[in-house]
This record gives sequence, C-alpha cells and structure tokens, in this order.
Amino acid sequence: MRVLCVFGRHNYGNPARGEGYEYSNFLPALRALGHDVHHFESWDRSAHADFAALNTALLDRVDALRPDLLFCVLMGYEIWTETLRAVRAAGLSVLNWGTDDSWKYAQFSRFVAPEVDLWATTSHLALAAARRDGLQNVRSSQWAASGARTCEPLPAAQCEHDLTFVGSAYGNRSRWIRRLRERGLNVECFGQGWPNGPVDAKRIPEIYRSSRLSLNFGDSGLQWRGLRPYRSRQIKARVFEVPAAGGVLLTETADRLDDYFTCGTEIETFSSEDELVRGAQSLLADPVRRDAMAWAAYRRTLAEHLYEQRFAPLLEECIDAPGRSRLRTIERHDFNHAIRAHRTGAALSGLRAALVWPMQQVWGARRGSRAARRLLFELSWRLCGAATYRASGLPGRLFYRDS
Repeated sequence: MRVLCVFGRHNYGNPARGEGYEYSNFLPALRALGHDVHHFESWDRSAHADFAALNTALLDRVDALRPDLLFCVLMGYEIWTETLRAVRAAGLSVLNWGTDDSWKYAQFSRFVAPEVDLWATTSHLALAAARRDGLQNVRSSQWAASGARTCEPLPAAQCEHDLTFVGSAYGNRSRWIRRLRERGLNVECFGQGWPNGPVDAKRIPEIYRSSRLSLNFGDSGLQWRGLRPYRSRQIKARVFEVPAAGGVLLTETADRLDDYFTCGTEIETFSSEDELVRGAQSLLADPVRRDAMAWAAYRRTLAEHLYEQRFAPLLEECIDAPGRSRLRTIERHDFNHAIRAHRTGAALSGLRAALVWPMQQVWGARRGSRAARRLLFELSWRLCGAATYRASGLPGRLFYRDS
C-alpha cells in the first residue's frame, strides 16, 4: 500500500529542535509493515507562503503520487477541513493519529474527527467523549515504540548516567529537576530549554540505554477548563520508548498506566517528589533489581507495544472501509472557494495589528505575536467551533508564521 504521511520532519516544524518524534518513529514502523511510505511536510512554516499554499501543495502531491492512504498527525488548523473533504471525495482514505486528546479533544479533535475516516486517540476520556458526541470513527490506541529502535538492556554497571530526562523544559519540569538535584540525585537533561540542548533523534535511544534510570513526567502543561486552570496528565510516548531502548522507566503516574506495564516489576512510578526520590535511590542502590526490571519491560514492549502492532489494525480498517473507491483526480471547485475565503484584506490586517501590538509591549516581538495568536485561537474555537479549522478561520488567516 502507498501511504502519504502528513506531519513535520522536525519537532514543531523547527529544524533547530531536532528530528520529530513522528518522523523518526512512524515512518520506519509503516515501512516495516511492508508499505511504500512517503512524507509531506505540514509543520514547517518556512516551506510555504501561507496555509493556502500549504493546502494546495498537499492536493498537488496527492494527485501526483496517488496514494492509497493519507496518514496524518494534525496539530490544529494547518490542514483545512475543506482539504480533507476534497481528498476523501476523490476516494482517498484518511487516518489521523490524535495527539494530546486528554486536553485537545474539546478544542480540536471533536471538530475535525468527522472529516477523516478514522481518528486514533490515546486518551480513553476522549474516546468516551467521542461516543457521547456520536463520533463512531474514533478508535482507541496508544503510544508505542518503533521496532527499528529497540535494543537489549545494558547492565547497570555499564551505564554512563545515573538518571536522565529527555524532553523539553516546559511547565514545572525545571522545578522538578532542580529539587531532585538539591536532594542529591545526579540528573542530566537533554532537550529544548536545557543546557545540553536538543539531541538528534537517533541518539535518544542510546541515552535511555546508557542510563540506569530514565525519567518521565506525565504533565502536559497548564490547560484551561472554562476559566479554571488545570494540569493535564497523560501517558507519554516516552513510557514505551525507554523500555524499548533497554532503559528503566521512572514515570509520573497516569490513568490506566497499569494496562500497559506492571508497576514495581516492569516500571517504577511516582506521584510526589518524595516518592520519586525514594524510588530512584532504591533502584540505584539495587542494580540486580534494576537490571531485572529493564529486561522485564523490554520483553513486554517487544511483545505488545510496538507501532507495527498498533498501526496494523488501523490501516486494515481504513483500507477495508465501506465506500472506499479507486482514487480519482481531486475536484477543486469547492477548494478554490476555500482559497478565496482564506484571503485577507486591510480590515483583517488591522485586526491583527490591534491584537499583536499590546501583547508585544508586554512580552516582546516574538512572544507577543504568539500570545496574540493564542488569544484569538482560544476565542475562535469557543465561539466559532468547527469554523476555526476551515480556510476562513481567523487564526490561520492572521497568524501563519506564529502557528
């Protein structure tokens, strides 16, 4: 089967942040399943002049490549719902892997999921909400590890690091790391915002394998439920990446984590600073137990938690979907209307300036523009719903570079 993957090559579309998780894990897994895999860049804002050019380029690529399946990781309004309708009307099946649905379902997934054939979510709460909303095309799945990136564990005595964390320094992670160091734990961090900086995706499994313990935080940063702030906690891909690379996972608790690993024998969990410190000290002092845990989690991951195992049933369902037909040339009449609806004029340029200027006085040029975009987006999905993700949606029309 010919699969066209639509997501970024780099983290958040920025080459300076290193090769992206989806690119480095999803493509090898799909190829391991025997598919002819191609990639379309949808996150790098330097690749196109605006979202109209991006969406036009995607339709051109589909017409030229004639794939059997579009495998998307949609982040927001970068791929218009009109674009998804156009490719599906031409007979192409669309599968989306939903990220961060524990908090994104309300503001994004519930509006866009009706426009694809299958929406895979890693959040059981989002699945329940989708059923309440009448969305029958949402399927439960979970993060995993690529079979191409597995490696047998090293004994603790041969590991280079005591305790490492690989990931961006956002939210309360810096505070966690500072407190752990103050309490005597030797923690080394890699990723955006840490002194070591981002690391190449190929090096990440090596870091996990050469660490006696690897940290994972389940917090996805500060989110909002109405006017109330809250912290979303979820199972991260790192939960499966670490054991697959032969590492030992010390992870913040998350709902239904024990569906995937046995806590205490395959992984270790914590819900407070004291629990984290005690768990790390105990495992570092007991290399025999640490090594046994590494092997137990490694074997469990290979048996149950590879992307090849996650993707196979989803791809099969998409290909066997009723009504699927041979791909035709995409009809662009409605899409051309969308292009015209995306254009901006003097009035919208003035609106953008009115939003951006006060934000820039507080946070500076770059952060101020991003804050203005975030404010408009938060208002848009609440007031306009699904229209936010159409070509006419204001966040995409006014804030291409900042999206």
